[in-house]
Amino acid sequence: MKITILCVGKIKEEFYRKAVLEYAKRLGRYCKLDVIETADEPAPDSISPAMEKQIKDKEGERLLKHIRLDMYVIALAIEGTGMDSGQLSRTIEQLGISGKSSIAFVIGGSLGLSEKVLERADLKLSFSKLTFPHPLMRVILLEQIYRSYRIMRHEPYHK
Repeated sequence: MKITILCVGKIKEEFYRKAVLEYAKRLGRYCKLDVIETADEPAPDSISPAMEKQIKDKEGERLLKHIRLDMYVIALAIEGTGMDSGQLSRTIEQLGISGKSSIAFVIGGSLGLSEKVLERADLKLSFSKLTFPHPLMRVILLEQIYRSYRIMRHEPYHK
């Protein structure tokens, strides 16, 4: 299976980059992983709803350019469906069994995802009602995908 992580912005902190590389290495034995970073838009601290929509729309268009028709798209959204690790593992496994060979997980920018990206999503997934820094969310997502494969294969993994 091919897993694509589509995200807005680059990771600046070295410790996050190292964690991403570690999970990418671990995932190499289970799937083909691609991480695609798109440019983020500067967002001032004080922002009108119209400007917020404009920023999300610009970032969304950049993300949508990387989403192919054959991809099953999972958008990370605070208002999405919550799952535990076992449920996420079963979801990924069922997608593979049903013939979906390409899954794209989409992480938006600091303001979230555009409506067009959310409309394209086959599943909206919430990790929490909490807000996480985007680089940390990328690490958490990769860890959970890795955990999902370990669960699928009945391999030991810390709890």
